[in-house]
Amino acid sequence: MTKIKFGTSGWRAILADEFTFENVRIVTQAICDLLREKGETGKGVVVGYDTRFMGRRFALEAAEILAANGIKAFLCKRDVPTPVIAFEILRRKAAGGINFTASHNPPEYNGLKFSSSWGGPALPETTGEIERRANEMMGEMTYREVSLKKGMDEKLIEIIDPIEPYLEDLKKKVDLSVLKGMNVGVDHLYGTSRGYLDTLLEDAGCDIIRFHEHPDPVFGGRPPEPAEENIRDLIEKVKGDSTISLGLATDGDADRFGIVDKGGRYIEPNYIIALLLDYLIRTRGWKGGVARSVATTHLIDRVAKKHGVEVYETPVGFKYIGELISEDKLVIGGEESAGLTIKGHVPEKDGILACLLVAEMVAREGKSVTEMLDNLYSEVGTVLTRRVNIHLQGSGLKDRLKTLPSSFAGLNVDKVVTIDGTKLVLSDGSWVLIRPSGTEPVVRFYAEAFSQEGLDRLTESGKALISGQ
Repeated sequence: MTKIKFGTSGWRAILADEFTFENVRIVTQAICDLLREKGETGKGVVVGYDTRFMGRRFALEAAEILAANGIKAFLCKRDVPTPVIAFEILRRKAAGGINFTASHNPPEYNGLKFSSSWGGPALPETTGEIERRANEMMGEMTYREVSLKKGMDEKLIEIIDPIEPYLEDLKKKVDLSVLKGMNVGVDHLYGTSRGYLDTLLEDAGCDIIRFHEHPDPVFGGRPPEPAEENIRDLIEKVKGDSTISLGLATDGDADRFGIVDKGGRYIEPNYIIALLLDYLIRTRGWKGGVARSVATTHLIDRVAKKHGVEVYETPVGFKYIGELISEDKLVIGGEESAGLTIKGHVPEKDGILACLLVAEMVAREGKSVTEMLDNLYSEVGTVLTRRVNIHLQGSGLKDRLKTLPSSFAGLNVDKVVTIDGTKLVLSDGSWVLIRPSGTEPVVRFYAEAFSQEGLDRLTESGKALISGQ
């Protein structure tokens, strides 16, 4: 029997294989037991889902299990963005949230993500405890559940529509007034951001061209990740229409963003985080540091140095950044995988917020993203970054990483960081990171340098090290 395993952002598995109604009931019961032990059963739990296959049915099952345990379920009436669930947890002072989403994973996956009462993704000690309890119950659990009707009659299940409070909150955090007359392309990638991102832009006076705005559980046959290869329709439209100022995209549960600059250039998330750090400090006058994962660009460090702010380096997984946001230590926190949030906002990735902030920045500065990036480079220096997924051929990588090289690609290794994977910081400030996947025979290799030639050299050396050549 396959064990339930929580990863960096919840439990994800293939539908009808490991992700089944039986296992969903077990994990939900484990959450109920944990909340009871903590004395938090009276606060209620927000339950949501994205547009994946059977998402609403899984959410109903979870709500019924919660109700049978005497825990009120605030069940979202339609598919809902992950950051909205975080916002609703905080607004209602709930005990947490259960969200059925596999985020940007391929359509054959679904997932269950548990968020804690502070609004962020549950930390490893919490998910580890849920995991332990769930696995102990597998094959032995007798379910306690009530019907949706009975749960609603007993006021233990309440259907909620969280859209308006969230939209009103974003209006206070983004200056939408500067967007009037802007022509914007929006790609929902068949996910949850429809009615959220497009509505705010339209209400601000933007002309909107929408892509993939209807729910589709198979996401058009692609992973719902707003990476360059998955938003070609948006890119081609922005490229071919000189009147469009910006292209904006979100992933399936709207916690990640994709940015297409005027002319059709896709902008890596790394650069967006650095640009927004600089922009928010200049325009908001906020105090605080910046958090980035170990895999995220050091261009952020250069911007932080320019403004004299502290940099927090975290393991991969937004829960670590969310914790710092909840402690009010940051101006902004972000990951290279297109997740960010800002001071005073939810301690969770928010692709809707990210898209709106980029639109505000472009409108207020009166420049394209590329022009702003070139200006930033002129102030702090050029930084180029790359991520490559390398499929392992055979084993032995762990053994090779036990003895780390003193030099890499002709440069001395000045520092080794092992908080998540193996990161080699080199003598000129460039770096590489090797992170084996925990679920598939793939290594994620990250490299950063200051010229295209240097980046290519690091990439080739990394491939050789990983393959054992």
